[in-house]
Amino acid sequence: MLELGIVVLLAFILDLFFGDPRYGFHPIRLMGQCIALFTNILRRVGLDGKGGGILLVVMVELLFLATFLVLSLVFHHLNALLGLGFDLFIGYSCLALKDLFIHTDRVIHALETGNLPEARKGISMVVGRDVRFLDEEGVSRAAIETLAENFVDGFISPLFWYLTGGVLATILGFSPVMTAVSLMIAFKVASTLDSMVGYKDHEFLEFGWAGAKLDDIMNFIPARLSLMVLSAGAWICRLKPMEGIKTALRDRLKHDSPNSAHAESFVAGALNVRLGGPTIYPNGQKDKPWLGQGNPDPLPIHIRRTGSLLKRSAWIATVFPAFALIFLALALANK
Repeated sequence: MLELGIVVLLAFILDLFFGDPRYGFHPIRLMGQCIALFTNILRRVGLDGKGGGILLVVMVELLFLATFLVLSLVFHHLNALLGLGFDLFIGYSCLALKDLFIHTDRVIHALETGNLPEARKGISMVVGRDVRFLDEEGVSRAAIETLAENFVDGFISPLFWYLTGGVLATILGFSPVMTAVSLMIAFKVASTLDSMVGYKDHEFLEFGWAGAKLDDIMNFIPARLSLMVLSAGAWICRLKPMEGIKTALRDRLKHDSPNSAHAESFVAGALNVRLGGPTIYPNGQKDKPWLGQGNPDPLPIHIRRTGSLLKRSAWIATVFPAFALIFLALALANK
């Protein structure tokens, strides 16, 4: 458990200070390439329905889990510290928090200097909506929504599966860190599948069903746990945690996804702004329900406050379980 706590703490610190590592064999990049390749093959041979989508999920999950486990075992066999370093680097690669702030900081700067075209360009890098029609409030809404939603997808969920895998492995007598990182990888595969083939359109409605469903399942508990973490962060930031909880309980299930509106609705309440609403995508307008209806539209200052809220919440979500694992390991060692 000592290694389990140290590795997750170091992975978080690396991501927070250096952002997502840039290298050719980044697991998320490789996942995307494999999903595109396997999708093309399966659909060419006529497996473009639910059965093909299920096969895609199984193929990609098994490939990446097997590859990680083989490489990890080889590195651990060569040297224990080398193996632990490999596990740490892969775990660090599976967290994605710093890069979100980098993108939205550019948007904030553009808005605060009155450069709406540059703000639209910046937000277009992280959202799928048609940004040509966004005013200042629309850009601010888009930035806050992507920060809140990706706080769960890019941070809370992989952290949750890391801790879950590590604790279960400790109980069952397996390698804690190796198992923990394996579940992080399993989640990132599900998340990447959902982003690439999980569209509810004619082309991917059946084929992408399995990937989207797996992503929903793996985000289900983390999305709900995020409300507790965000409440603590909002209290530290002197926002309105009770309003956040109140709004989340009312609005968290208004989106099509069973998970995506949890963090968004909390942020809307805690910051006293409204999010969601009618949104224009390249294929047309989608009339999303309002989260925090009755509140005013957000401004650039609210993007900054969201970033501060998420950073403090991330520290809470990581430091408390990491130190609990470390102290528990030390206490057991001294018995």
